[in-house]
Amino acid sequence: MMTLKPGEHIHFMGICGTAMASLAGLMKDRGFHVTGSDSNPYPPMSTQLEGLGISIQKGYRKENLQPRPDLVIVGNVISANNEEAQELMRLEIPYTSLPKAMGEFIIGDRQCICVSGTHGKTTTTSMMAWVANQMGLQPGFLIGGIPKNFHHSFQNPKGQFFVIEGDEYDTAFFDKVPKFIHYRPRHVIFTSCEFDHADIYKDLNAVKSAFAQLMHLIPTEGTLMACAEDANVMDLWTQCSAKSRFSYGIKKGDYQAHDIKVSDQGVQFQVQFRGLDLGRYDMAMSGDYNVLNATAVIGLAHQQGWDLLKLAQALKSFQGVKRRQEILGEPRGVLVIEDFAHHPTAVRETVKGILARYQDRKKLGGRLFAVFEPRSATSRRKIFQKDYAQAFQGCDETLIAQAYDQSKIDEENRFSPEELIADIHQAGQSAEVFSNADSIVEFLKQKTKEKDIVLIMSNGGFDNIYNKLLNALKA
Repeated sequence: MMTLKPGEHIHFMGICGTAMASLAGLMKDRGFHVTGSDSNPYPPMSTQLEGLGISIQKGYRKENLQPRPDLVIVGNVISANNEEAQELMRLEIPYTSLPKAMGEFIIGDRQCICVSGTHGKTTTTSMMAWVANQMGLQPGFLIGGIPKNFHHSFQNPKGQFFVIEGDEYDTAFFDKVPKFIHYRPRHVIFTSCEFDHADIYKDLNAVKSAFAQLMHLIPTEGTLMACAEDANVMDLWTQCSAKSRFSYGIKKGDYQAHDIKVSDQGVQFQVQFRGLDLGRYDMAMSGDYNVLNATAVIGLAHQQGWDLLKLAQALKSFQGVKRRQEILGEPRGVLVIEDFAHHPTAVRETVKGILARYQDRKKLGGRLFAVFEPRSATSRRKIFQKDYAQAFQGCDETLIAQAYDQSKIDEENRFSPEELIADIHQAGQSAEVFSNADSIVEFLKQKTKEKDIVLIMSNGGFDNIYNKLLNALKA
């Protein structure tokens, strides 16, 4: 294990990745000199880094390693033939991956609460961190997004807990294992298990094999909180040897949410543990998936013996995460919402949640315009082509952007926006495909009226469509 002293120079390759930017902030907060490079800096992480006084060198070049850093942390977006990576090897500068650095330098022997699964990681991790913070436990955390309660995606620990988003994506080109392998997980929330990350996983069985490794890592004295609603999760949870192993859900599980009431203010629900009433909770969020996320947090907190009254107050004051059901504005009476949804399940559940939350708006004539950019490694491939057609049910108008850079994907394996539009038309719904963000903005400017809702879903910058649309509607 390498030792570092405050003041030494750490360089991050791929610094604008959500986790990379968070670790950069943690190290800067600990007194290190931090620099970084990235091919395409974009908010909110680039904004967070600038606010921390961390300069970003745009583009990967060998000159970025001058002056010579004491350590380089290499993000998983970097390939072995990257110019900067090759210079790193030539100069023989010490290097490591983000997950390994997290495990060694930050988490150490603390009680790690690792939130993992295909969906819901960022929101659940943020919720868990806020609850632990409100309990006075002074936790550390690293989150793949920016929770509004904290304004940063990271916090150095002062207490014994560290809350982290346990990503199943691989670690680095020199360390091809899931990130959570290095996080020393003691308490785990396992939200869901579906096929995703088609660029690194062959099929669902490969994804399940990755999560099986996480189950084996939980120590006997640890805790597992697993989603009873997900058959793949339930297939895997028997591989965990922890004595404290519980399930949660809405229709089944040790911890169950029921009596769910949705309004434009959010959601209220009751939670029971094996028939024992644990109280009523409300949140300024919507969707069954967020009720499940909260139930998992309540279950784990209950097992830790935390004060449930304080927990209820914490959930009520939880403001959510940037880019997750985030209301950007309401110019001209048109409600503009941004969400990170990109997997078809996430898109479907986000649409359902928005429709349920704003049903009063719909009754007054408001329409839902869903805007989707296929940008993630999986959504740009054909694997879920037919599933997306089901994901937009209930939308009054679906606007699909051309898929982000498919140049490295074989033509027969590429996602087709045109095919998706045809499938949506066949289901009797209105949909169009657009060549760029500007044409979408122009369409929405002409078509939307007061009480309408525009839901924009992308896991990237989407050519700054958010500000473009707000400005166009204001004009």
